[in-house]
Amino acid sequence: MPTVFFTTVDVFTSNRFEGNPLAVMTDARGLSDGDMQKIAAEFGYSEVTFVLPPENPENTARVRIFTPTMEVPFAGHPNVGTACVLGGRGEVFGKPIGDVMRFEEKAGLVTVGLRRDGDRVASAAIRAPGPLVAGRTVAEETVARCISIDASQVSARVHHPVLASVGLSFIVAELRDLNALAAARPNLACFQDAAGPTPEGNHDFSLFVYVRRAEAPWAIRARMFAPLDNVPEDPATGSASAALAAYLVSLEPEADMNVSLTIEQGVEMGRRSVIGVDVVKTNGVVTDVTISGACVEVMRGEVAY
Repeated sequence: MPTVFFTTVDVFTSNRFEGNPLAVMTDARGLSDGDMQKIAAEFGYSEVTFVLPPENPENTARVRIFTPTMEVPFAGHPNVGTACVLGGRGEVFGKPIGDVMRFEEKAGLVTVGLRRDGDRVASAAIRAPGPLVAGRTVAEETVARCISIDASQVSARVHHPVLASVGLSFIVAELRDLNALAAARPNLACFQDAAGPTPEGNHDFSLFVYVRRAEAPWAIRARMFAPLDNVPEDPATGSASAALAAYLVSLEPEADMNVSLTIEQGVEMGRRSVIGVDVVKTNGVVTDVTISGACVEVMRGEVAY
């Protein structure tokens, strides 16, 4: 019976059993699309990655990312975690690697930089593959129903809830305070109603809610709910953090900015995560978004298929 080897890591943390777990299939050759989807569903993590030889030999690897229900074009914590795993091995498909890797993904080419502490990979930083795209707005009442809070607890002081993306789309919405954030509970039926009947709609309503204080606007607490992807809550969501950070910086009146944000997530789940995001805005346009975080190895094993 054929097998594929995997390594699991906790991402956006330096502490085992915190952060966001990820399984990395370090050599996915021989796996079909269906095999990948079944393995991702079996793990039940928010994402699982599958590493394949690159189509362009100048790149490091081709990386496919699966949630328990579907393949996605890009996500933050899978890239950080995959980079940490491969960086610790020292080579990929027989080629030695240094401190910069390039992953071929459905959303485009993702460049990853590693920071090492001696022989150990301490953290990784990735550049979001897409430009900031802000789409439709969503009613505060809809967000409130989806997370079982009163509509008065959804704030529109800076922006209305909006679909934002730098490679993967999320509805981002500000809540009034930490009490509202703590009270949030996903309501599957409301998510289904909000997503609508279109085939892609059921996966276009992941909800990233956050709180920030006026005196510390770039220190943010957040939670992410995606029950339509069989992820009731995610402890760390780099792609959502990047989309939110880029969108908030885009709203600032200054035409040129370099902003470093810290987004704390997963606290209410007992899996605290810390996500760093750096955003560059030039001539009024967000040009670069970089996501960074630490990573710690947890398990190694093999999957029979």
